[in-house]
Amino acid sequence: MATLSVQEAPVSGLAAVVWTAAAAGGDEAPTGRDLVLLVNNTDTASHTLTVVTPGTVDGIGLEDVTVGVAAGDVAVVPLREVYRDSSTRRAALSLDAETGVEYALVRLPW
Repeated sequence: MATLSVQEAPVSGLAAVVWTAAAAGGDEAPTGRDLVLLVNNTDTASHTLTVVTPGTVDGIGLEDVTVGVAAGDVAVVPLREVYRDSSTRRAALSLDAETGVEYALVRLPW
């Protein structure tokens, strides 16, 4: 499991983003109003990202968020505070398979 580092949004576009390969067993990332997770699928098959939602409402667990990423696509996932685990202070990320998937955690200039 790896913890992703935040990058400032590059003015020159995605070509300047530094990508990190998805780790077996899941990854973690900081959360925040201005943070987005870019998920690049270079595989020939689609993959599903799950972002754990650790909170509850009236004792009922919130549903985790799943995002499908088609082969060759990049998904943009806002990592808001609702995904922050109270013990790790980060969001927990998992994939159906890590093959050909890489992440970039980017801070948007608001």
